[in-house]
Amino acid sequence: MCVSLFSALINAESTLCPEPPLGFSKLTVAEAEKSIAGNLCRCTGYRPIVDACKSFACDIDMEDLGFNSFWQKGESNEAKLSKLPYYNPNCKMSTYPEFLKKEIITKMPLNSERCSWYSPLSIEELKSLFKSFGRNSKIKLVAGNTGTGFYKEVESYDKYIDIRSIPQFSMIRWDHTGIEIGATVTISKAILALKEPKEGEFSSETMNVFKKIANHMEKIASGFIRNSASVGGNLVMAQRNRFPSDIATVLLSVGTTVELLRDSKLEKLTIEDFLKEPALNSVSLLLSVRIPIMESVRKFSSESNMRFLFETYRAAPRPLGNALPYINAAFLAEISPSKTSNGIFLNNVQLAFGAYGNKHAIRAREVEKVLSGKTLTAGVFSEAVKLLKADMVFGKGISNPAYRESLAIGLLFEFFLPFIDTTSGLSSAKSPSDLPLNSAKATNMNGSTNIHGKIEDDKMLTLLSLSKQVIELNAEYSPVGEPITKSGASLQASGEAVYVGDIPSPSDCVHGAFIYCTKPKARIKSLKFKSKKSPPDGVIAILSVKDIPTVGENVGSMTMFGPEPLFADDVTLCAGQPIAFVVADTQKHADMAAALAEVDYEMENLEPPILTVEDAVEKSSFFDVPPILQPKQVGEFSKGMTEADHKILGAEIRLGSQYYFYMETQTALAVPDEDNCMLVYSSSQCPEYAHAVIAQCLGIPQHNVRVVTRRVGGGFGGKAIKSMPVATACALAAQKLQRPVRLYLNRKTDMIMAGGRHPMKITYDVGFKSTGKITALHLGILINAGISQDISPVMPSNMVGALKKYDWGALSFDIKVCKTNHSSKSAMRAPGEVQATFIAESVIEHVANTLSMNVDAVREINLHKFDSLKFFYGGGTGEPDEYTLPSIWRRLGESSSFDQRVRIVGEFNLCNRWRKRGLSRVPIVYEVTLRPTPGKVSILSDGSVVVEVGGIELGQGLWTKVKQMTAFCLSSIQCDGSKDLLEKVRVIQSDTLSLIQGGFTAGSTTSESSCEAVRLCCNMLVERLTPLKEQLKEQMGSVKWEVLIQLAHLQAMNMSASSFTVPEFTDMHYLNYGAAVSEVEVNLLTGETTILRSDIIYDCGQSLNPAVDLGQIEGAFVQGIGFFMHEEYPTNSDGLVVSEGTWTYKIPTVDTIPKQFNVHVLNSGSHQKRVLSSKASGEPPLLLAVSVHCATRAAIKEARKQLHSWGGDTVADLNFQLDVPATMPVVKQLCGLDIVERYLQKHEF
Repeated sequence: MCVSLFSALINAESTLCPEPPLGFSKLTVAEAEKSIAGNLCRCTGYRPIVDACKSFACDIDMEDLGFNSFWQKGESNEAKLSKLPYYNPNCKMSTYPEFLKKEIITKMPLNSERCSWYSPLSIEELKSLFKSFGRNSKIKLVAGNTGTGFYKEVESYDKYIDIRSIPQFSMIRWDHTGIEIGATVTISKAILALKEPKEGEFSSETMNVFKKIANHMEKIASGFIRNSASVGGNLVMAQRNRFPSDIATVLLSVGTTVELLRDSKLEKLTIEDFLKEPALNSVSLLLSVRIPIMESVRKFSSESNMRFLFETYRAAPRPLGNALPYINAAFLAEISPSKTSNGIFLNNVQLAFGAYGNKHAIRAREVEKVLSGKTLTAGVFSEAVKLLKADMVFGKGISNPAYRESLAIGLLFEFFLPFIDTTSGLSSAKSPSDLPLNSAKATNMNGSTNIHGKIEDDKMLTLLSLSKQVIELNAEYSPVGEPITKSGASLQASGEAVYVGDIPSPSDCVHGAFIYCTKPKARIKSLKFKSKKSPPDGVIAILSVKDIPTVGENVGSMTMFGPEPLFADDVTLCAGQPIAFVVADTQKHADMAAALAEVDYEMENLEPPILTVEDAVEKSSFFDVPPILQPKQVGEFSKGMTEADHKILGAEIRLGSQYYFYMETQTALAVPDEDNCMLVYSSSQCPEYAHAVIAQCLGIPQHNVRVVTRRVGGGFGGKAIKSMPVATACALAAQKLQRPVRLYLNRKTDMIMAGGRHPMKITYDVGFKSTGKITALHLGILINAGISQDISPVMPSNMVGALKKYDWGALSFDIKVCKTNHSSKSAMRAPGEVQATFIAESVIEHVANTLSMNVDAVREINLHKFDSLKFFYGGGTGEPDEYTLPSIWRRLGESSSFDQRVRIVGEFNLCNRWRKRGLSRVPIVYEVTLRPTPGKVSILSDGSVVVEVGGIELGQGLWTKVKQMTAFCLSSIQCDGSKDLLEKVRVIQSDTLSLIQGGFTAGSTTSESSCEAVRLCCNMLVERLTPLKEQLKEQMGSVKWEVLIQLAHLQAMNMSASSFTVPEFTDMHYLNYGAAVSEVEVNLLTGETTILRSDIIYDCGQSLNPAVDLGQIEGAFVQGIGFFMHEEYPTNSDGLVVSEGTWTYKIPTVDTIPKQFNVHVLNSGSHQKRVLSSKASGEPPLLLAVSVHCATRAAIKEARKQLHSWGGDTVADLNFQLDVPATMPVVKQLCGLDIVERYLQKHEF
């Protein structure tokens, strides 16, 4: 992201924009936001990153920045600006020198043992190279080479030819017929060329079309990809590999031609014919593309009242790129007033559709014939819809075909929407002369009323609105409670922070990759490679269960509930289970060898696998839950049902999984040491457990193993149990080969092996009064745990803890942890709790719909009073004044203007036909558990302090809070200079032989537990130092910190203290409270959901660091949005994960978070039994994201009411189930896949 912003800053300085105020750049707010669109972040929730980018912008209002939360009220903009790093565009920038760019252009070949690299300077040289290569040569032409991000190289090439230095490929040429763009021109340069002003040379129609093409290209991939990816490479992937190219579709709609070099001959083809041709071979070249001016497209003679309409469309999970579209389209229409009616006459129509599962983008020729040369009437448009359905031929295996067909119809309908008059059908609602040139989107999608006004293509709109972050500072325990900068923030932002993958490879280091099975229950007969060479290039060894030492065990991970094997033994247990570990000279060769592995399976005489929870019930395949973890029923269910006025019986919910998507995938480095010892660097949330597993697998004492973890690049639970087999496999290979072995899992393998969040099936019975008060709830829950226990036995307790947030009257449940032949599911941020909060809200909404009551009223009537809270939660409830949820609920209603917005949303839905809004307010009650945690504080002779804790820095700010606690506690010695101790404290990496019993970094409480351990250590040190300090004070009057510590060392005082904090049983649990309001807008034609605003109030107690906690709240909420709205983690019929990394798994990005994101970090006062009255913030806010899902459901409900009012067979079922995640296809289906046809029928079309 930093590089993306840097690039935007450099580009902005090269523009002719006016000089900005001192300290700012020429970058605008919109450009700053857009510069990081497409970049991924799993931790922060994006808003603070966007604020940092916007702080450079020349048009920023300082009040819009979240930094205001940490500045004094009433400060001037000048004072605020002085607190930001000064930006000077004239300082020396570390950009690549222009003169060196010229130096790298050379035709000299670069040769190695395996391949050669060539850089010809002309087409003639390129032809000569082709002639000189043998027929069996494997040739790859290279420009940007970004295609390898999608189409992974399975085998190496012999010859690589860089064609970027050939002038014919890299030129951009304008002439009177249009623009010609060379095949190796980057997409970014093509965008700039298409936006280049050409007043007087080309018509405004042509330039507007070119600008729209450029605007569409800006939605492809992300900025840094567009800077490398070539236009020709994109088109060749579309032609050769059926890549769902946006560029191909858009260029197809305007009559683009291409020039090819084939068999040493030049050929010119239309792009339509080019896409239809057989796949280009490696020696056939795309030279250039030519986009014509609009005058050449015109089919009729020029008329003063004739207009071109041109629009491009892209229905994708993310609005601003880095997501393949479900469908893309581009439409060009030449229109004029009809001479026979008040309607419009379609002189010519060109319709291009792509990315819907066919071989390539197509022109809808039959539809064009029906529309062209006719007046747009009801019959003509209806016939076009019918033919378009016939044109939509979907390829085998394409997902959501019905949705894609509906999208195509909806987009065509939207194109002509400005001309639709509901009173007279398709007519003169808009005259062609009333429209801006080339704009079909000038009218919004609300039917006959335009409330938004026209969209200016040249003006870049901002992604996010003004947001407000409120924190309540507390100086009582300074520096604890202050929003100090996160420890290591500058190192991380600059890329200098060292993660496991950044550790330089030791001498003689090799690399590993897992070979996993693809069948859930099968015998492995053989393993071979689909390669001419066996083993493939670079392979050194292949390890399997047979290579585990006889004194060791086949164990890859372990929890208190049991182990999971490292490798499949006789019979595989699930698809994705490791069966071998291939070791090669490079990570690329290891990954390629693993991809080439071919396993022969045998399944005779084996029981069929258990792949559903229903199968598990049928075969009684369950894991036991220890009695101590069994949650208790609350109240008498039968009595509650007897008291009920209404009952809902047998309702069903299903929930899928979620992938962690940490930025750093699983990684480890194992280095064999003397005397049969093993040093392992692991990206792990629980090094202590990895330590034990490695020793057990290798068959060596634990004192022979040392596991080191400095920091982890995101965990969310996925780096706990699931990191162990990675570290163990590396250690096993290192022991066998007696050389260092490292592994960095590629994203696909990581996704397959990760397990992720627990899927489940839920049925429920609920009884309730006519007032909406619920009297009894029974839940039957089947949890898919996979092949091993992992942490699954804690799921029932976690779920019930979150379910109890409402007063159900009586709560009973039957929860079974099912053993299936899926990969074992593991802890993921708020494991069980996030599913439980969704279940609770589903029940509430079902009750409200049944009674035709306002959902918010039903929620409120079922909120706990303190007595019912204590009845449900028992000892963890605390004192009455600690129950802050009722006050949070009221304050949030006021601060978010909830009641007023309910009315506004209702009015919007009445006035808007094609967009509907929903608003929802939800509460959470989250029970957390404290764990035993070690700590160690040592004061060195110069007065600096080194701290070790059991908790691991995952990006959650644990080190920051520990540093603050250390400085606060040691400052109680009250020496001169002790108030400045913060900068003297360093928290160091976890080392399992230095600090044992580190436990898990999980459950949101490790930061506070680590702080408590440090507090105990510091108190010991202060107690030791106090007598010496008092003695020196009598002698000297005042005592400096450094002097005190030097004398303590001279007197051989023990300046190191260790502790192991174990919470009292009665204080192990406590409750967290919060609430959120979210408002969304749903596009009924595409199913796209836009989060307009989210307001959160979250009780952090007295925050240890409100800046860190604010980041945790926002980051958790956005990760929750991913679970509820975006992230699909599907498997095939064998249970094998089929997601292909970032291409198909979509976490939220800056363009999908709330446009307005308001957060209040509440300081609820004193909590005597907490660490300095603080409360957890890591996991509970994630549950609040259910408010977005509930708001989406409310919007869909309005859409279904409207659809029902239009007639037809559909009953307005308002008790529908909105799946998780509520993706665009899911939302669109519930809004009506046939919504356009139904609308046309309603208005007698």
